[in-house]
Amino acid sequence: MEHEDDYPILVAQDGPLKGQRWALSRTLMVGRDPTCDINVQDRQVSRFHARVTPTAEGVTMEDLGSKNGTNHNGTEITAPVMLQDGDLLGIALAQQFIFLTSDATMPLAEGGLRQGRLVMDQKSRQVWVHQQQVVPPLSAQQFKLLWMLYEKQGQVISRSDLVAVVWGEDQMAGVSDQALDALIRRLRDRLAVLDPSHQYIDTVRGHGLRLDNPPNGE
Repeated sequence: MEHEDDYPILVAQDGPLKGQRWALSRTLMVGRDPTCDINVQDRQVSRFHARVTPTAEGVTMEDLGSKNGTNHNGTEITAPVMLQDGDLLGIALAQQFIFLTSDATMPLAEGGLRQGRLVMDQKSRQVWVHQQQVVPPLSAQQFKLLWMLYEKQGQVISRSDLVAVVWGEDQMAGVSDQALDALIRRLRDRLAVLDPSHQYIDTVRGHGLRLDNPPNGE
């Protein structure tokens, strides 16, 4: 017997439905009409605005001749599009969704997706930047470093504390500044591939490092 977890999902982000989610086990109608499966009460939204359809090949989305358009990763669609994991979907300018496949669901916090352009899941060791999964995964050392900054994001963590976590207290005496700098540089390079517009790891001279993780959508 199949469960909802077996299906791809839509998760509402910015907009009146923020935090709600729908399993794509069948065709879903999106619009302002009360009969729509995903009902968006906003004047910008047409009564029957868009349709999301699971098929044997994957999930498609199409605009239904709406007045203010449907966007797929920032581009207005004129024909059905096949959705890929992490795609951002916009119903006019009123409601945004993210499409997630069942095997790559982003971790949730209370009220929906964690806020922040960078999201980590310690259990699966997965990292997302700007809704895109970091592939291949970070190395064990890179993940340990980023996780410590992520848990205390906004706070400055000393270099010695970072070395102790990444290499272990027994080994930290033999770790040079250059080794830590090289690890930080490689980690910054990995994140920059997916989001070159922002440097997430800030160096606070004389004190240590901190994670600058802006809210999603900024």
